[in-house]
Amino acid sequence: MLLVPARDLLTVVRDRPVRRTAQLLVGLVLFGLAAALLLRSGLGLDPWNVFGQGLARVAGLSLGTTTLLLSFVVLALWIPLRQAPGLGTLANAVIIGPVIDLGLRIFPTATGLLEQVVFVVVSIPLTAFASGLYVGAGLGPGPRDGLMTGLHRRFGVPIWAARCSVEATVLLIGWLLGGVVGVATVLFAVTIGPLVHVALRRLSVPPPPGAPGQQPAH
Repeated sequence: MLLVPARDLLTVVRDRPVRRTAQLLVGLVLFGLAAALLLRSGLGLDPWNVFGQGLARVAGLSLGTTTLLLSFVVLALWIPLRQAPGLGTLANAVIIGPVIDLGLRIFPTATGLLEQVVFVVVSIPLTAFASGLYVGAGLGPGPRDGLMTGLHRRFGVPIWAARCSVEATVLLIGWLLGGVVGVATVLFAVTIGPLVHVALRRLSVPPPPGAPGQQPAH
């Protein structure tokens, strides 16, 4: 995953701002719709949405509202990690949750195994495509991605280890709270990394001429 250091974000924002902003917003909307579609499959969710769904059931809130609130809780964890949010970070926090709720009103619950499989097969690549758009815009990582990179920069934890440990923790807690874990959860975990890698290679906006390169998040 490619992330722009916070100190370079102002330079990036001034470079092709229309394309970057449009790519960011389209990516975030598609990401929220993909999450809603995966939920409607009934075959499981990605780890963070399993956590969000479990919290939503306990709190009596919608998944979108819980996702919105959870984004700001995660952003608060950036403070001791000395992470600075970008425009894309804040947009991620406020857009995805409401779009998830919108998607849940649009998409029906899958009926029958074939429809469930179709929902999963569409939603996971769509999530990767959406990630390639909004991360590739270079306007800052989402709250959850920033948590991983913050642990890496502050404590030297490898990003893959930070991601695995954090996502395993939220998955377990979410499942214990009633979040749905299923075959789609496993498929998401196995395929999303390679799919996002391909999407980023094709959709990332090149850094401005003379600007420091983006940092890979391994």
